[in-house]
Amino acid sequence: MAIVRDMIRTKGATVHSVTPSATVFEAIEKMVHYNIGALIVIENDVPCGILTERDYLKRVALEGRTSKTTRVGDIMTTKLITVSMDTPVTDCMEFFTHRRVRHLPVKDGDRIVGIVSIGDVVKNLMRDQQQHIEHLEEYIQGRA
Repeated sequence: MAIVRDMIRTKGATVHSVTPSATVFEAIEKMVHYNIGALIVIENDVPCGILTERDYLKRVALEGRTSKTTRVGDIMTTKLITVSMDTPVTDCMEFFTHRRVRHLPVKDGDRIVGIVSIGDVVKNLMRDQQQHIEHLEEYIQGRA
């Protein structure tokens, strides 16, 4: 069974972050630049939240705020749902489904060492399925 560590190994452990005092515009610029859907919010080297595309839509666009004057700290999600490097991928799927989140920060001890998205899990499952299919084909053809 695949674990988060496997996904981090494949996708990399880069964690993009922003401070609560940054403007939402600055955060969105960073998200667009790196083609990502979430940033970890860090204050004094400690994670204090996450800013996602959904946060922007719900708390800026729908509430009539402006991204150039609104601070990240005003709209970020403060309750971080995290996973460890040893969390099974199936548990991540449950978090995505039942907690209705799309990004899970990955902790190793007290440090955030990565972030996995629902897209990462789908890619992982597709890769596993492809390997399984190839193994079955080899078995059927007598090469296994």
